Amino acid sequence: MVEWVGVPSPPRTVCFRISLLLIFRIYILARKNMKLLERRFLLPAFLLLIGALLLVACSKNDGTITLRGASQFDGKHSYTQTLEKFQELVREYYGKPINFELYENSELGLEKDYFAYMSQGLSVDYAIVSPSHMSTFSKAAPLMDMPFLFRDSDHWKKVLDGDALEPIVKEVNEKADVRIIGYAGGGKRHLIVNKPVRNMAELKGLNIRVMGAPIQTKIFQAISAAPTVIAYNEIYNAIQTGVIEAAENEATGIQQMKFYEVGPEISLTQHAITVRPICFSGKTFRRLPEDLQAAILKAGKEAGAFGREIESNLDASVMAKMEAEGKLKTHTFVERDTLLRLAEPVKEAYAAEVGASDVLARVNSVR
Repeated sequence: MVEWVGVPSPPRTVCFRISLLLIFRIYILARKNMKLLERRFLLPAFLLLIGALLLVACSKNDGTITLRGASQFDGKHSYTQTLEKFQELVREYYGKPINFELYENSELGLEKDYFAYMSQGLSVDYAIVSPSHMSTFSKAAPLMDMPFLFRDSDHWKKVLDGDALEPIVKEVNEKADVRIIGYAGGGKRHLIVNKPVRNMAELKGLNIRVMGAPIQTKIFQAISAAPTVIAYNEIYNAIQTGVIEAAENEATGIQQMKFYEVGPEISLTQHAITVRPICFSGKTFRRLPEDLQAAILKAGKEAGAFGREIESNLDASVMAKMEAEGKLKTHTFVERDTLLRLAEPVKEAYAAEVGASDVLARVNSVR
């Protein structure tokens, strides 16, 4: 069955004509190559089957555009809710019939797959994707997730509401043929420790698990910790057995993985605030009518702001709930300005390495 995703379906009358023409041609070819007995019994059944399949396919295509989205998570997750809001807003701003198919729970793969599909113009038209999955096309894209990129939540919000990241958006669009139409995210990453860490003296030499990206190791070394790369699913046991003393994550990750059982002392370093772009396939976008394109761009920006609000509020409420239940204790890191100062040279070197010094300067200039 032909599935018209991302483009208008053909008029039903045209589809019926094509079906009849195909049936007639199949009949002529089959008649020339079949024995008399086979013509009498098998051919009519075969033609009826082919005709039924084609006519059913046509009956489902009424000229309405269908767009397909994907999420790694279920309907309760902020990313899925953000994409649902995007669909709602597109319908409102477009004002014409349009169909959406949103596949949840990694049914169409993972975020890295979604980005590849959107780049190719296949299977997925829109999704939320971590910047790290764009690095094949844009070396600068992971800068959006760099530790200590944002001074605080207010700075993060102003950067995403403005155009400081526009050079990355342009590069992703040109090299991957994927449009960034909005920004979700908002989870704050803190230290998960088996002892209180409230200042530079207590942080010095802390053996902490970090993600595999080199920039993570370099920054945590710069702030005087002792970073170690360990697989995510090994963090719990590594802290429990004393292989490491700490890890870092958002409140939802701490809750889901029960890290509070082995690292109940949470140091509120807020060393990263997540940025999760809402992406749309460039190949699909160009096939759409101009009024729908305009609706998608407007909806993407507003859906991103909606998603950031959801995740930011959820992040704070989850942390507060765990603390109220006695599962963990939070500690304000009193020398956070020192962390920002120590991280700056590493950030500048990384930005220069990936050709994004101008982007970092634009981000830093936002007040």
